[in-house]
Amino acid sequence: MTAPADFWPGCGFQALARDTRGWLVPTDAYLQWLLTRPELALVPESCPSEVALHESLAASPARSVAPQELAAVQDSDARENYTVFLRFRDALMEAGSLEACYLQLMRSGAVNIPAVFIDAMVQAVLRHLLDRCDDAMEARAAEMLFRPQRIAQQSGQMLAGDRTTLDLLNETAGLGDVGRLLLQSGALQPAIDLQVLTADNAPLYWAQSDRHHFLLDLTHELTQDLSHGLTFKMTRARSGLKALSGVLERWVLHFLGVQVHIEPVRQVTDSAWRWHVGLDVESTAILNDLYEDRPVDADRMARLVSLFTLAFANPAEMRADVAGKPVYLGLATTAEGVVRIKPQNLLLNLPLASSS
Repeated sequence: MTAPADFWPGCGFQALARDTRGWLVPTDAYLQWLLTRPELALVPESCPSEVALHESLAASPARSVAPQELAAVQDSDARENYTVFLRFRDALMEAGSLEACYLQLMRSGAVNIPAVFIDAMVQAVLRHLLDRCDDAMEARAAEMLFRPQRIAQQSGQMLAGDRTTLDLLNETAGLGDVGRLLLQSGALQPAIDLQVLTADNAPLYWAQSDRHHFLLDLTHELTQDLSHGLTFKMTRARSGLKALSGVLERWVLHFLGVQVHIEPVRQVTDSAWRWHVGLDVESTAILNDLYEDRPVDADRMARLVSLFTLAFANPAEMRADVAGKPVYLGLATTAEGVVRIKPQNLLLNLPLASSS
């Protein structure tokens, strides 16, 4: 089924413009969308100064704000939220596009924008990259780049579920404060009936994309027991890891203009690998230790969700000392079973012949 005209409708994508490079340009409409986020939305307790500031920004979101206007906001948390919003807004406007702003922040090594705004930029860019996408598996895999996932083994499958959704269902059974009270009293048992995304239910994803209720099957290799103690292993042609690989390929091409091919692999047999990139904090540490021949205990190794090989379509775009060699990628969970991908790692740490 082809995707509808809009999926992830809550990401503000439709309010963005495009420049000649195809990058996303912030508009007044996008800044106004940011002001509707929960962190900035007015509440009954908002003081008159906060109401006045919010309404004036909603009418003219790019206007300058005097320090005394911020100081007049009585609630310290609200005052800080507006300060952060203005810093983010100014960075966006100065950079000229979401992509340029993202790259500048990540390359600076001093990210002073909260994760909520970083993730908003990543989601909007991915929505752009997947525009007209008809592959629900890729769209669901793309969520891993801006929403942390809980990883669990179930009936021989490795499944990724949206952390926020799973935690909410575990805490409230999906019924809000009423569900929380019922769970606490023992009157209600948590029942999480989430669907694993498959070819059969993929059409449902598009209409429910903002709910983050679908589980992604990351099982890349199936094992079947045969007679006489033999086993047969088969690599799945379509898996969540394969879909994630495709998303990462789009990500690198869009930002760096470099075409790469990424493939999930079960293990790395290259004893003299030359380059690796962890897609998250945990896998970075594990790969660094393995590369330096430092011991990695079984518990940490078990956290590896997958390894990948990355190959440049044009080896001339790689550093001369590693040209033609594969780049190994890793994906791992924390001790709590959570994956938090840092998509900037692929943009900052690839062995490029020259900066892009």
